[in-house]
Amino acid sequence: MRDVVLYSLLSLDGVAEEPGNWMFEADADVFSNLARVIGTQTDVVLGRGTYDYWADHWPESDVQPFADFINRRPKHVFTSTPLTPPWAGALVADEGPGPYLRKLADGPGADIGVHGSIELARALLAADLVDRMELVVVPTLAGSGRRLLTDATELRRLELVGVARSRTGCLFLSYRRGDQGPV
Repeated sequence: MRDVVLYSLLSLDGVAEEPGNWMFEADADVFSNLARVIGTQTDVVLGRGTYDYWADHWPESDVQPFADFINRRPKHVFTSTPLTPPWAGALVADEGPGPYLRKLADGPGADIGVHGSIELARALLAADLVDRMELVVVPTLAGSGRRLLTDATELRRLELVGVARSRTGCLFLSYRRGDQGPV
């Protein structure tokens, strides 16, 4: 079975929304870590808001390694409306996240990435559908903005499976779902 891997940039106070507003330095370590994470992913799931935001940017972007990755992978978008503007490899996820992801995870391929899409990520966490979390904690206090982890997530054990630090002070934290799942 394929892993569902949530990748998120977070400020020190937990804000995930609009990292461009509070992440001032992205050094080579940040891009190397991103390359490591996406290097195992053959599919991506997105919420509709992220699709709309990214479909105007990434098809023309040359910011690597993410541009080639996101433009070449199937993008499963949870929406009930047609995908406009069109984006190569974009597919409408025609079921709820739980059933759709279970079918996708049982199919061929490697890891399934969750990028951006804060509301979708929260829903997947609440449904215990995330196998791994790859977090980049940036040494900045954003002050305001939507947070990835909220009090809507029930108590759950995670196992720290990797930790590293960039030259600019970003922490790379890798967590795996605990063997016992929800506590």
